[in-house]
Amino acid sequence: MIKLLNKEESLKAGEHRKRLKDRFKKGALDGFHDYEILELLLTYAVPKKDVKPLAKSMLNRFRGIRGVFDATVDELKSVEGVGENAVVLLKLIKDVTGVYLKERMMGSDCVRCTKDVLDYLNLTLSGERVEKFLAIYLNARNEVLAVETLHEGTINQTAVYPRKAIEKAFKHNARSVIFVHNHPSGDATPSSVDRQLTRVLDRAALAVDLIVHDHLIIGKNKHFSARENGWIIGFQGSSQKHVSP
Repeated sequence: MIKLLNKEESLKAGEHRKRLKDRFKKGALDGFHDYEILELLLTYAVPKKDVKPLAKSMLNRFRGIRGVFDATVDELKSVEGVGENAVVLLKLIKDVTGVYLKERMMGSDCVRCTKDVLDYLNLTLSGERVEKFLAIYLNARNEVLAVETLHEGTINQTAVYPRKAIEKAFKHNARSVIFVHNHPSGDATPSSVDRQLTRVLDRAALAVDLIVHDHLIIGKNKHFSARENGWIIGFQGSSQKHVSP
């Protein structure tokens, strides 16, 4: 709950906000507690009020900063003291971060250097409540041409049509592809359906000389690589250029 302040308390709150901002300007987030990080953000959406209790309450409810940013709009709105401005700010920060990570990923060799790819995927997929199936299309230098969402909902070999994946590859004039989907449960352990889907997509790509570098499954704290586990059938000559943890 946000505490309403009298004039003296309001001045103290303003001084506290200024100290938080000055600390950030001097040393970024070094030495900040999680509640202070969230508190600093909330000062830009909740004016002239003490937001420390609110920050602590949100961290407790959503079990950390990650949980706050992964929360849905309705979940955030259900917290007493969280208004429209705060909801927009929190969702905007995560989405802008996703755009930044995607842009950074676009300029790198996504097969030899996988950190940028995984940073982007972990941010955008690990907190999703529904399954999403993506294809990352690459050129001959393994640079990202496009990221396409091919399906949302329960993933299986009939829902994700190989033809659609291949048509998008032709559209972008792609030389290779990395398939990706998430497990909303947070457990990246693959299922038999995941393996069957990987086989179907790999064979379809092989028929049109499209290299499948990997099929990644994104969980909450880890991911699974089909290439790492020997699932990818086609283009064995490229097997050393795989996406690794």
